[in-house]
Amino acid sequence: MSGRLILARHGQTVANVARRLDTKLPGAELTELGVEQARTLGKNLVERTPSLLVASQALRARQTADHAGAAVSLETSVREGVHEVQVGELEDRSDEESHKLFMKVYEEWHNGDLRARVPGGESALDVLDRYLPVLDSLRSDYLDAGSGDVVVVSHGAAIRLVAAYLGKVPAGFAITNHLANTETVELAPVSGGWECVRWGSFLAPFHDTARGGVDDPMG
Repeated sequence: MSGRLILARHGQTVANVARRLDTKLPGAELTELGVEQARTLGKNLVERTPSLLVASQALRARQTADHAGAAVSLETSVREGVHEVQVGELEDRSDEESHKLFMKVYEEWHNGDLRARVPGGESALDVLDRYLPVLDSLRSDYLDAGSGDVVVVSHGAAIRLVAAYLGKVPAGFAITNHLANTETVELAPVSGGWECVRWGSFLAPFHDTARGGVDDPMG
């Protein structure tokens, strides 16, 4: 039986607290709460006995994976391509207008316009083009080989986009259900693709009317 791909959002950062759009590498570091969240993530993974712990290049993802990895005796493997959606000219901004512009484009992605982008930022196609090959590689090298679960510490907006795209999650659900820090989305390999089986505290099937998570522009 194949393992599952567990996409985990990083722990709380100083940028999250300030509600800054922090997407450029290496990015902000974890807060003390973020460190505790990462350690709790690790404890929650103990029974899953994952075979691999991956992090994006972002500092917050690497720190989260390092703190979580202690509980499951795994070293962090850093991979290119699974970092956060890049917001271009909106980088480091925390004003409501910038948040609304990003969310407008993000909603357009989930509703089918994968070429939309904020000024100077990535399109959904850009994100998928760099992110999906990493997951394909992890699937062929670990999941399909029966090596157990693979955990990827990544970022809220990117995780929701990728999981909804691969798992055919309804747009309304993906748009409104943000991921809190260190919440996870689980994808199971199936014939011809992936099935999204868990999204934060929700289990499949997912419906447009369900709403949860936190009000965080990148969550």
